Amino acid sequence: MSTVPAVPTPSNPSVPLRQRLQDALPVALKARDRAAVAALRSALAAIANAEAVNRPAASDRGQAIEQTSVGVGVAEVERRVLTADQVEQIVRAEVAERLAAALDYERAGRMDRADEVRREAAVLSAHLGDA
Repeated sequence: MSTVPAVPTPSNPSVPLRQRLQDALPVALKARDRAAVAALRSALAAIANAEAVNRPAASDRGQAIEQTSVGVGVAEVERRVLTADQVEQIVRAEVAERLAAALDYERAGRMDRADEVRREAAVLSAHLGDA
């Protein structure tokens, strides 16, 4: 099992974590590093999901269909702005989830899959500075 991520962590810690993850994705894609691509896409999706807000349910309630707003951008609401700490918590949760899954795979005798999931955790940990 290789714990050294193929996608290097940027040396500039002033770059926000989300940006580091976004910058690492094309590198992982070009390197055809499946574990890194899976981990990075999953973490970025988790961050994007955390930024999403629910549209108020009552916004169109009580209106006839011809009175409801229709068109591009009508259902848009401003997304949450996450702090650096919140983004880090999300990525740490992704790492913890993968490590827990690796243990489950080990118990099931799936060492190959456990190693792959640990590799994904190592990629994300490297961007956190935990490598």
